[in-house]
Amino acid sequence: MPFDPTRVDCWIFDLDNTLYPSSVNLFSQIDVLMGRFIAELLGCDLAEARRVQKMYFHDHGTTLAGLMHYHAIEPREFLDYVHAVDMSVLADAPRLRDRLMALPGRRLIFTNADADYAARALAALGIADCFEGMWDIHAMTYRPKPEVEAYTGLIDAFAIDPARAVFVEDSARNLTPAKHLGMQTVWIDMATDWGDRAKDDSAIDVQIDDMANWLDSVLAELADAQRLG
Repeated sequence: MPFDPTRVDCWIFDLDNTLYPSSVNLFSQIDVLMGRFIAELLGCDLAEARRVQKMYFHDHGTTLAGLMHYHAIEPREFLDYVHAVDMSVLADAPRLRDRLMALPGRRLIFTNADADYAARALAALGIADCFEGMWDIHAMTYRPKPEVEAYTGLIDAFAIDPARAVFVEDSARNLTPAKHLGMQTVWIDMATDWGDRAKDDSAIDVQIDDMANWLDSVLAELADAQRLG
């Protein structure tokens, strides 16, 4: 079924590499800090730390989930360490802000990052006031996307009707649970190494490569539908 914006009253967005382009390479800073944390934790060199980091990310959804599973780390210590990044690489996004604010209904952030980091990123983009709420890794009790509990927790916390929601995400595998729960789905392909991992075409309603351009088309379709009554 093609994406139908007229059925949407809740717009759910991932944050990293979704609401800003992957070209800003914010994750490169996080990668370095994750490597240092793991190297110190395991007493290994940075090459081994990177291998472990990527293995945990691919096998558990986040590096944090893998570290908690195998090493029982305290999650807040890890998150505070790896999210101490320079947000000046993010540019103010007034066009994106205008399009987000024009969407009818609620707008939410659904991120495997933590709320403090996400709030800093949204502020740097100038879009912090565009969202009613956020479901972060703490709210998920550290069971991140694509674990289904992350999605059902979001749905329950914000009283979302999945049939009236759309989820926009850069990691294709994270769309599958949303689709199974009844949401419409949008994959923003940022051409990252991990974006198409475990991609299921049947779980993706539309594929895009630019958020603001897609929102322009959505708003135009909504205007046409309103004009036609």
